[in-house]
Amino acid sequence: MRAGSGLRIGEALGLELRHVAGCTLTVEQSCWQGSLQTPKTFNALRKVDLSHDLAAALHRFIGRRKIGLMFANYCGNPMSQTNLLKRSLHPLLEECGCETMGFHALRRFRATWLRKQHAPEDLIRYWLGHANQTVTDGYSKLSEDEKFRLEVAQNVGIGYTVV
Repeated sequence: MRAGSGLRIGEALGLELRHVAGCTLTVEQSCWQGSLQTPKTFNALRKVDLSHDLAAALHRFIGRRKIGLMFANYCGNPMSQTNLLKRSLHPLLEECGCETMGFHALRRFRATWLRKQHAPEDLIRYWLGHANQTVTDGYSKLSEDEKFRLEVAQNVGIGYTVV
């Protein structure tokens, strides 16, 4: 999901089921060392739009659950970033024959994919939770146009096939 959303790992681990609505994730908290907290920056408070395929996979993963963290350990607590990296991501990458990398590589993949698909720069910054870089960006209201955001998210896709 991270590679298709661009979320920071702490933001992904801080997602609760209430933060999922259709094809949109609302980022309003993150997880750091097992504790939920406000996100890294003001710009991290945002809505991240997903392609239909990724949203459908996420809803299948959620199943019938209604409350709680989206990604929790067996006790219902936030997952450990370190454990997730060492016990899940690294073994998966090794199995695929890929070089070992951290979670931030998935965020970089998303930024690169969005640029390759010519997504508007201010939407890329909005989805990634980055600050505006120019005064002109301040005039753009793309981040407020949910219909347009969802259309762009669908058109750019995720850069891989969801199974």
